[in-house]
Amino acid sequence: MYDSSMKYKWDNKNVLDYAVQEAEAKGKEEGAHDKALTIARELKKEGLALEFIAKTTGLLIDELKTL
Repeated sequence: MYDSSMKYKWDNKNVLDYAVQEAEAKGKEEGAHDKALTIARELKKEGLALEFIAKTTGLLIDELKTL
């Protein structure tokens, strides 16, 4: 009985730990994308070519056209 309750507790902890890790990774990814968009907007304002901006930021040209 004790073993099964401990296993249940550790399984739940592992699920929660995994969810936290995934959320942190997603947040970092979204933050990096937002930063790339901010940089792209500024470069576009300066009149740089979309191809250069795409190469520099890693964003797609189609995405840059909508900025």
